[in-house]
Amino acid sequence: MLLQVTRSKPHQSLASTLDTKCSSSVKSTPEIEKKYVHRVYDAIAPHFSATRFAKWPKVSAFLNNLPSGSVILDAGCGNGKYLGLNPNCFFIGCDISAPLIQICSDRGHEVFVADAVNLPYRSSLADAAISIAVLHHLSTESRRKKAIDELIRTVKKGGHVLITVWAVEQEDRSLLNKWTPLTDKYLEEWIGPGSPRIRSSSSVTLESIPETEVSVSQEEEVKDFGNLSLGEEGMESEFKEDRERERERQQEYFVPWHLPYHRAEVSGASVGAVENGLARKDDQKGAIVYDRYYHVFGEGELERLVCGMKNAVIVDQFFDKSNWCVILQKTSC
Repeated sequence: MLLQVTRSKPHQSLASTLDTKCSSSVKSTPEIEKKYVHRVYDAIAPHFSATRFAKWPKVSAFLNNLPSGSVILDAGCGNGKYLGLNPNCFFIGCDISAPLIQICSDRGHEVFVADAVNLPYRSSLADAAISIAVLHHLSTESRRKKAIDELIRTVKKGGHVLITVWAVEQEDRSLLNKWTPLTDKYLEEWIGPGSPRIRSSSSVTLESIPETEVSVSQEEEVKDFGNLSLGEEGMESEFKEDRERERERQQEYFVPWHLPYHRAEVSGASVGAVENGLARKDDQKGAIVYDRYYHVFGEGELERLVCGMKNAVIVDQFFDKSNWCVILQKTSC
């Protein structure tokens, strides 16, 4: 993994914040994240950055209420829109995307290229940390837990961590129709320990289906349906309701990013992305379309990830702008 060090403040060497024991390997990163998170954000970085300038009021309030002189870590800082928001604090940012980090560096911020599940900072470095719209790009529960562990590890005892994630309970429900649910189409490529959980139509995880169920013959299936009485005409409507409930339980999505043709021409990467199947052309909208992987969080899911952690407690939790949010306080080192 590339580790980029930029100009540091006179009163503190940025190198002193690094955990020299931290591994630089990203070999364990699931392919779905490499292909549909890392490579996508690298390709769309300039356009993405141009659209990311508005600050969320809740995040701004959290940062502005921190004591003067606080050291703040922004893990997954993107284009750095929150870096330096409180001029009385010292900010350090990191992101997995080197092009986004270059944008931050060009703006004079203290930044690294780093993985959210393996932060290269020494323990108890910061007074506070934020993770804004990052955890939903991690494809397994264990990786999401590890990212939270890392945030807690890097703050001092008594320090606070703000985490926000996209919610499945979107205020604009029509957005879900624009997203592509992960289906069995992707099962073969990503099945294994690093894969997202994909529900079957019966809501039974594929790994847990008994062998006897898999080997049921078509003849037996026809026989079973033949035994249904004519009084069960409501089955079709029940199936429709089941499909709707299944849709509501869906949490793994590809969310499109439309990169306008005039933007794509600037970056030759888009041509290769289309040729390699990472992106597709939409002539109607005049854009190259990239799919970004998201695990959208259900109500209470973020809190459950934190509840088992012995060294932090939840001091606030809320729903804001279709995001689930928690503020943690570190209780012990």
